[in-house]
Amino acid sequence: MLIRNSWLAGVLALLAATGAQAADLKPTIVLVHGAFADASSWDGVIAELLKDGYPVVAAANPLRGVAVDAAAVGSLVASVKGPVVLVGHSYGGTVISAAASDAPNVKALVYVSAFAPDIGETSFGLTGKFPGSTLSAALAPRAPLPGAGADLYIQQDLFGAQFAADVPVDRARRMAVEQRPLAEAAGGEASVSAAWKATPSWWIWGEADRNIPPQTMAFMARRAQARKVVTIPGASHVVMISHPHAVADLIETAAAAR
Repeated sequence: MLIRNSWLAGVLALLAATGAQAADLKPTIVLVHGAFADASSWDGVIAELLKDGYPVVAAANPLRGVAVDAAAVGSLVASVKGPVVLVGHSYGGTVISAAASDAPNVKALVYVSAFAPDIGETSFGLTGKFPGSTLSAALAPRAPLPGAGADLYIQQDLFGAQFAADVPVDRARRMAVEQRPLAEAAGGEASVSAAWKATPSWWIWGEADRNIPPQTMAFMARRAQARKVVTIPGASHVVMISHPHAVADLIETAAAAR
């Protein structure tokens, strides 16, 4: 009887330890950059997440079109074993809203100064939904694309004030040179899915954003019934660069949510 009881106690202890270990496993954080940026825009956030023990993947967003970009990100998410927190900045929010629709392992969406279009809406359309954006005047086409349209850039001399007003000047200048263009058609491509309707979302943005009006983001967050909203006074469009701790903290809040 003593042996049997000892064996049973050992099995129960092993099961308890296995359950505790599974509960301690952290979801993978997949970061999706937006237009006029690249994966390095997440550097500060990545450092915080890695320090806290989260597995992190920074996706290379093609910036060619909503369907194409969502397929690329969706393929990446599908390759991740276990739960995923999908994070999008700016146009990256449009991409994750589509990519997560066919990704059952996505447990949370985090929108960082980002779009969350409904079906039929476009990123450019949402930019002008409420007053406050000065993006259109700062854009310039460059290098016509085969077929139709062109790649869009933010003019280098306007980049700092438009995109990264609270980032040190030297870094903003480098960002202006290194910016990745958005295909013109991508900004006008209508979304065909909206994962935020079924997947819980968390939001953060800067109150001095000149790309997406804060009023627009507040509208989208309310519509998505956001679990939590954080606004940063004086912060620009690249709040993940100027306030990486606040962004990482919100991502970790989403990751820990049940």
